[in-house]
Amino acid sequence: MDALDIVSLMLATGGVVFFFAGALGLLRFPDVYSRLHALTKADNLGLGLITIAVVLQLNSPTQWLKLGLIWLLVMLSGAVTCHLIARRARRVENRHRNRSACHDADS
Repeated sequence: MDALDIVSLMLATGGVVFFFAGALGLLRFPDVYSRLHALTKADNLGLGLITIAVVLQLNSPTQWLKLGLIWLLVMLSGAVTCHLIARRARRVENRHRNRSACHDADS
């Protein structure tokens, strides 16, 4: 095992730790927005570390480019998905507020 393997192993281990931290945040945080923040940030960083670890083991620049594009697409899709979920949660919250305001006005 040479130095490059050790660095790759450390990066991959760090990536897995961030994945678990994101999953733990998803389970432990109280509201949707905190959960989304923890999950998207930790997953993007975890995937980035694992991608770098794999790139260090590859020889071909085309494979580096492919992994970089995959990482970019996952980051973009994660951001879009997070935005859509947060937007939907916001609409549901507003709907509940409006209903409770109507019920309070009727009383």
